[in-house]
Amino acid sequence: GRCCDDGMVNRPIGYWAKRLDASLEELLDSTLSRLSLTRRQWQVLSALRPGPLNPAELENVLRAFSLADGGHAQERDMAALVRKRLVVLLDGRLTLTEAGSALHSEATERMAATRDELTAGIGADEYGAAVSVLERMSSNADRLATRKQSS
Repeated sequence: GRCCDDGMVNRPIGYWAKRLDASLEELLDSTLSRLSLTRRQWQVLSALRPGPLNPAELENVLRAFSLADGGHAQERDMAALVRKRLVVLLDGRLTLTEAGSALHSEATERMAATRDELTAGIGADEYGAAVSVLERMSSNADRLATRKQSS
């Protein structure tokens, strides 16, 4: 394959982690943009799927996805969801409309199909091992960075 012809197979893990991260971001954005959604809008629909939330509760959920910034982008995304009649504010709580729920379901199906294509030819054991290795390396890097800062 192409990866081996130009020596790319010998690149360090950091190269592959950055390349995968960039490719995943692009793939996710592309999948959502076909539904006229931004990533934050997708997360808002996902957060509201189980039930209505007040704005502070929604902010806490979005913070878990590192998407709560309280900035203008968030206000624009929320205004767009309300304008498209995907989300409404009822009694101080943000609620998915039927259209919002239907769009969330469609987006979920497309995201699952994208995930299936992304992991084609990768066994569950291989995937689990890769995630485990990356998680442990991240923990080690965090620990080393903290130790170096305190010395």
